[in-house]
Amino acid sequence: MAETAVLFALGELFQFLKKETNLLRGVHTDFTDIKDELESIQIFLKDADRKAADEADTNDGIRTWVKHMREASFRIEDVIDEYLRLIHRANPPGCGSLVCKIVSLIKTLISQHQIASEIQDIKLSIRGIKDRSERYNFQILHEPGSSSVSSSTGEAENGRWRDPRLSALFIEETEVVGFEGPREELYGWLLESPAERTVISVVGMGGIGKTTLAKLVFDSQKVTTQFDCRACIAVSQTYTVRGLLINMMEQFCRETEDPLPQMLHKMDDKSLIIEVRQYLQHKRYLIFFDDVWQEDFSDQVEFAMPNNNKGSRIIITTRMMLVAEFFKKSFIVHVHKLQLLPPNKVWELFCKKVFRFEPGGHCPLELEAVSKEIVKKCKQLPLAIVAIGGLLSTKSKTMVEWQKVSQNLSLELERNAHLTSLTKILSLSYDGLPYYLKPCILYFGIYPEDYSINHKRLTRQWIAEGFVKYDERQTPEQVADEYLSELIHRSLVQVSNVGFEGKVQTCQVHDLLREVIIRKMKDLTFCHCVHENSESIVVVKTRRLSITTSPSNVLKSTDNSHFRAIHVFEKGGSLEHFMGKLCSQSKILKVLDIQGTSLNHIPKNLGNLFHLRYINLRNTKVEALPKSVGELQNLETLDLRETLVHELPIEINKLTRLRHLLAFHRNYEDKYSILGFTTGVLMEKGIKNLTSLQNICYVELDHGGVDLIEEMKILRQLRKLGLRHVRREHSHALSAALVEMQHLESLNITAIAEDEIIDLNFVSSPPKLQRLHLKARLERLPDWIPKLEFLVKIRLGLSKLKDDPMQSLKNLPNLLKLSLWDNAYDGEVLHFQSGGFKKLMTLNLSRLSKVNSIVIDHGCLLSLEHLRLEIIPQLKEVPSGIKPMHNLKDIYITDMPAEFAKSIDPDEGQYYWIIKHVPIVFIRHWIGPNLLDYEIHTIHSYSGESQNI
Repeated sequence: MAETAVLFALGELFQFLKKETNLLRGVHTDFTDIKDELESIQIFLKDADRKAADEADTNDGIRTWVKHMREASFRIEDVIDEYLRLIHRANPPGCGSLVCKIVSLIKTLISQHQIASEIQDIKLSIRGIKDRSERYNFQILHEPGSSSVSSSTGEAENGRWRDPRLSALFIEETEVVGFEGPREELYGWLLESPAERTVISVVGMGGIGKTTLAKLVFDSQKVTTQFDCRACIAVSQTYTVRGLLINMMEQFCRETEDPLPQMLHKMDDKSLIIEVRQYLQHKRYLIFFDDVWQEDFSDQVEFAMPNNNKGSRIIITTRMMLVAEFFKKSFIVHVHKLQLLPPNKVWELFCKKVFRFEPGGHCPLELEAVSKEIVKKCKQLPLAIVAIGGLLSTKSKTMVEWQKVSQNLSLELERNAHLTSLTKILSLSYDGLPYYLKPCILYFGIYPEDYSINHKRLTRQWIAEGFVKYDERQTPEQVADEYLSELIHRSLVQVSNVGFEGKVQTCQVHDLLREVIIRKMKDLTFCHCVHENSESIVVVKTRRLSITTSPSNVLKSTDNSHFRAIHVFEKGGSLEHFMGKLCSQSKILKVLDIQGTSLNHIPKNLGNLFHLRYINLRNTKVEALPKSVGELQNLETLDLRETLVHELPIEINKLTRLRHLLAFHRNYEDKYSILGFTTGVLMEKGIKNLTSLQNICYVELDHGGVDLIEEMKILRQLRKLGLRHVRREHSHALSAALVEMQHLESLNITAIAEDEIIDLNFVSSPPKLQRLHLKARLERLPDWIPKLEFLVKIRLGLSKLKDDPMQSLKNLPNLLKLSLWDNAYDGEVLHFQSGGFKKLMTLNLSRLSKVNSIVIDHGCLLSLEHLRLEIIPQLKEVPSGIKPMHNLKDIYITDMPAEFAKSIDPDEGQYYWIIKHVPIVFIRHWIGPNLLDYEIHTIHSYSGESQNI
């Protein structure tokens, strides 16, 4: 990762030199010299990194060179940060006296001298590194797919086979487990699809069995007899198009016993393509490209494969969805996203691999428990099961030996020859990443095992760390989202949870990939992870610290000055001493995430953390922020959700780079109240200075009122706005402010009281609004709401609308989720008319005291998947319009009248036929005293069974 470190250092230098025009005498020249030296080294770094990472290469000198290069890059970042901190501290606020100014001047001059000395030392260091590089004869590496000649990854220079992926091409059909369904789907696409040339893509993470499945189908007799000629080409990360085409022709001719074209190896590129096309023009061909990495691979090989309408097929396996999608430019494409093995097949594969020579092929009873423990750690990844199964098959079948493997699996992955193929295959995905994605995937190793990571939390940390390249056409958040999408499409990141609109909410990496990441993190000094069984003292000067054990002792014994990011995931122990030490010592900290810890106090000198860009205090017991928070001039994210902070100091308005201000508390420990459930924060006037704000929720308007709202007109970058305690007299100012917020995507307005009428009939509304929450008395639905073409979610509460809102809302083209809560509608009949709500997936109707009938016309709500009916006391009959809703997955019925619940009972209910097709129906009764105190009765509608939970 020396290349990554250098490229980030170059980026920092470029931005620094661009912005800091008034540098200290000589500093500009010195920094420019360093930049020039780095640029001259950069072109060889790929080869240096590759050689350093090659475990078969025993040249420790190369690894040392790469290590020094990385450390020099880190020093450059640090000295830039120290310089910026010095400039900021040169004129400290409140330093008015002559003595104070003299002291400040002396400190500044001393620091200037220290920085100048460090810069000179870095220059000498880099020149020395550059001189030493010549002895290693680093080469300029060409990108995959180029026309230059490159060596195969399949065989090492010393003749030893290295590529662990080849074994998947030679697995016998009898050894394959769990691919019955995918195999039949591929057969259908190969043999039954139309006559046009068609691509079948098998996509999935490394080790999931893509090659095994595709080769199994490729070699099947029912397939081979249907094609005139076939070729199986291993592509991998280093290939040439010439090499692929020549290999292809050699396989065709060998299988058909046709003579090989003369001068094939000496043809130019154009002649070679013509030769292949002519050979295939009148044949039904099948070509299997295994392990494709290059996104535009389709463009490189397309012209060699004619569309001759003979039912020809191309199979590709790839870890990257973008590779599969790129083929759609010119081909009919079918994509099979290969999934992890189901648990029963995992056990079958394990037993087949480990106990195939045992009587009956069964696991001995005494080893069954530890075997299942080992299998569980494989997390359903076929290659892991095969590799670990191969290791176990060589061990004596005793409890002691197998428990050693189970307890030391991480260590075995690192050192055991039986498992090197697994780690190499998983490492290939990391090695193939562009430099800007490598630190992003390494960040997953910071989080604990099995931790489901919030997507926004993660991407905001990437931004704070400087991993995200700035683009004038996009926000950093949009670029970071693209990075995450790319990692998902490369089959490196697994999506854990998706929101109703299809956006990623949480994600994680496979545990075995995480082991590879942790090993990389250690090698690259990216992060030091402290867990229960690890050494608590950080010996290596690493850039980040992750603590998943009681933090008290760790942090007391650790030098915090060199960390750029600190993450604490354990509640136990006190953090107050650590926070005080951190605020006094740290000079370069950019990310501080202590979400969910027991912290209850922030030191007064928090402002010393000048470079801090991200601070997450969510779910802590912090009650107040110090005034020094205003000195955090680089802060981008301040997360105070679920803390006890209710009033922000006026100094918060100095944070001109702040992008996300998240501050609210939800009361789950009391009886429900729509106005009392969520509390926001109080802010003083001056919010107009926060011109970078994209996200602010929730602000209570008690202090500033109209003046505060009028200031918000300046916040034109806002994407999300949440306001509470809104009054009638705020309406005009609110209308004027929202007109200016052209980027606003989410708006939440809550009145100060249930009977407070808010006039929201604005002249115009934010054109890009996607989510709208209105908790206020309206009496009439504002005219602009039905015109919101991007709206995906709307929630109305306390509105007391006189007219049925379904008539106005039914034609919203992209509405996916609709909630009417707490007397949003004051009428008796809700009518969902035919043809309306074509995309609606979730409908929540709650606490509608006057509604006694819900009419759903035939042809309405046909996309609905989730229905919630809660505390509608006058509704005695289940709506018959539910019956045609074949996409409905579940119904939640909460504290509805007794006769309503009885009517859908599987045994006695006269209306059970209406909901019989719904997979699960939950009937909940609140038993108090807290909000979440429910007794749940579940009807499994398909079987007619029910049970209590």
